[in-house]
Amino acid sequence: MQFRTYDIEGPALIDLKLLQDERGFFARTFCTEEFEAAGLNPAVIQCNMSYNYKAGTIRGLHQQIDPAPEAKLVRCIRGAILDVIVDLRPDSPTYLQHVKAELTADNRQALYVPEYFAHGYLTLTDDAEVTYQVSHAYTPNTERGFRYDDPAFGIDWGRSIEVISDKDAAWPLFADRDDVEKPATVPAPRQAQLKEDQ
Repeated sequence: MQFRTYDIEGPALIDLKLLQDERGFFARTFCTEEFEAAGLNPAVIQCNMSYNYKAGTIRGLHQQIDPAPEAKLVRCIRGAILDVIVDLRPDSPTYLQHVKAELTADNRQALYVPEYFAHGYLTLTDDAEVTYQVSHAYTPNTERGFRYDDPAFGIDWGRSIEVISDKDAAWPLFADRDDVEKPATVPAPRQAQLKEDQ
């Protein structure tokens, strides 16, 4: 695996190293030792899958907080998604900055989502399927959510939203929330870049 980092500390885009021959290829998609060496949380307590009927379906933004914060490894195994995470670590110098990655069945990339980041994705194709490896068991009373179109995040999703759950559409705006720890000065939103792209 190849781990590429962003100018936000924590997230990583992971490419597979394909061993190819006349049959096709073989690749390692996860390795505890390699994750630890890259500074990523290798714990896998739960694995999840989601299937989406239509392009333009959005899920998120979701966050798990104490006492059950989640790190995730997200991979699209059918179709394509735009995966987005937002840094909501209150003491982080990159607070409110976000990472975007187009994950597809063809590029076979995965996005590592650190604890305390909000996560969501938009399907770019019909019949998109996504798998998640998660570091903590889902704990409903530690979940909170954020609006995908919140101006505090400044996320350009690149297309219209066609399908969204009532729950995800109803999250309050960041500026109106009292359940989120905020620094004295809230920075302007910004999209992070892969370090190799700087």
